[in-house]
Amino acid sequence: MRIALGTEYDGAGFNGWQTQADGRSVQDAVERALAEIAGGTVATICAGRTDAGVHALDQVIHFDTNAARPLTAWVRGGNRFLPPAIAVRWARSVPDDFNARYAARRRRYDYWILNDAVRSPLAHGRATWIFRPLDEAAMQRAADHLVGTHDFSAFRAAECQAASPVRELHELSVRRFGRWIRISASANAFLHHMVRNIVGALVYVGTGRHAPEWIVELLAARDRTRAAPTLGAEGLYLARVEYDDRFDLPLPGALVPHWLNANTDQDLRSDA
Repeated sequence: MRIALGTEYDGAGFNGWQTQADGRSVQDAVERALAEIAGGTVATICAGRTDAGVHALDQVIHFDTNAARPLTAWVRGGNRFLPPAIAVRWARSVPDDFNARYAARRRRYDYWILNDAVRSPLAHGRATWIFRPLDEAAMQRAADHLVGTHDFSAFRAAECQAASPVRELHELSVRRFGRWIRISASANAFLHHMVRNIVGALVYVGTGRHAPEWIVELLAARDRTRAAPTLGAEGLYLARVEYDDRFDLPLPGALVPHWLNANTDQDLRSDA
C-alpha cells in the first residue's frame, strides 16, 4: 500500500529535510514516528528536500507499507510521536504510480521579509529582517524580468548538482502586507538556493542599490559572483505542491504561517 502524507514543520531546529547521520533532520523525525505506527522501518520520499532552517506549510511525502492501518492512524498516531515542530496534516491512499517528488506538477515557495526599523523577537527564525525601507513596486518590476524560461546560473548555488541551469519560472510576485513582504515563486523545479538568491537580488533592488533592469544583466551574465548574497533560510517556506487532480490530494490548510497576525492571514486568504 502506498500512502501520501501532507506535513507542516518549523525547520529552525532541524538540519533540513534529508536524513542525517546525527538523526536531526525532519525526515529522520518523520520516519521514526511512522515506524511506531507501522511496527517497522518506513522509508519516505518528499516533494522537495528543504535545507536547514527552511520551513514547510505543505511538504508532501509518500511511503510504502504492508501495515494495514486506518488513514487516521497515520495522522493522529504519527503526530503523537512527532516533536512539536512537525505535524502530519492529512493522509491519503494513492496509486503505485504516485511519487511525491516526480509526480509534482508545480511547487510554490514563499519568502517572508519583516521590513521594519525594529526587529521582532516573534519573527526570529521564521522571517528575514530587513531594516532599510524596501520599494516593493521596484522589486516587482525586477521580478517580472525573471518570469519565463531562462538560464538561472546567476542564481544557482555553487554546489548545485542539477544537470541544467535552465528553469521555467511560472510566477514571481512581490506583495506587501503592512510591515511584511511576501515573495512567491512558482515553478516545476528549482535550482539549489535559487529562491533565496533571487530574493537577495530583489532586496538589492528594493533598497535602491540597483535598478530593476539590473536583473536582466544578471541573467545575461550567468555569473553567480555578480549577483547579491544568498539570503537566510529562515524566511523560506515550501508553501504548496500541486499534483494531477486524479490523485485527489488536499490543498494546504493555509498559505500563511500561523504565527502571523490574523489580519494578515485574512488578507492572504483572498490573495492565495
